[in-house]
Amino acid sequence: MDHWPFRNLVLRTPRLELRPDDDESLTELADLALDGVHPPDRMPFGVEWTDAPRERLGINTLQHYWRVRSTLSTQRWTLNFVVRLDGRVVGEQSLGADDFPVLREVTSGSWIGLRHQGHGIGTEMRAAVLAFAFDHLGAVAARSSAFDDNLASHGVSRKLGYRPDGTFTQVRRGEPAQQTRLLVTPATFRRPDWTLAVTGVTPCLPLLTGR
Repeated sequence: MDHWPFRNLVLRTPRLELRPDDDESLTELADLALDGVHPPDRMPFGVEWTDAPRERLGINTLQHYWRVRSTLSTQRWTLNFVVRLDGRVVGEQSLGADDFPVLREVTSGSWIGLRHQGHGIGTEMRAAVLAFAFDHLGAVAARSSAFDDNLASHGVSRKLGYRPDGTFTQVRRGEPAQQTRLLVTPATFRRPDWTLAVTGVTPCLPLLTGR
């Protein structure tokens, strides 16, 4: 019996390979974070993790992903997919859920190394996890949010068929900032012109969907 079946889960798009994080890939991901994720004068994240001192950012990154992986259960789970382009780590795409067997809703979040941005990678990797959630897990809705000045994230959301679903305000670097909630369903999802290839999903389903 494989006690951690996610080691064999792979999502493939025309350009990208997405695998749940493991220790080897996390080392590469931490190095990518140290190379920069966004301009210093901007903060696109609700959790200001990139503001950590450089000497802490690497270990903080590892500890966060270890913590998330260690608490995975059917009641609350997050898969942090490490995204590779031509074998090289370019970012991370998360897919998570609370009480998925009952609610059948997922949430997502992501980041891409600064030097890899602007090439459509963000759209492609989010389309991958949406197709995975709707077609392989049976999700009925996917939720996300973004600060109103995060134009790149909102651009990806529009391309994929998300619709505004309310707003909320939170403190960002000591100041109030508004986020917009976003919602997409299988009916509104604007599918890409490619088909997602998925391997290794069947052994993972009991831990994610309860079936």
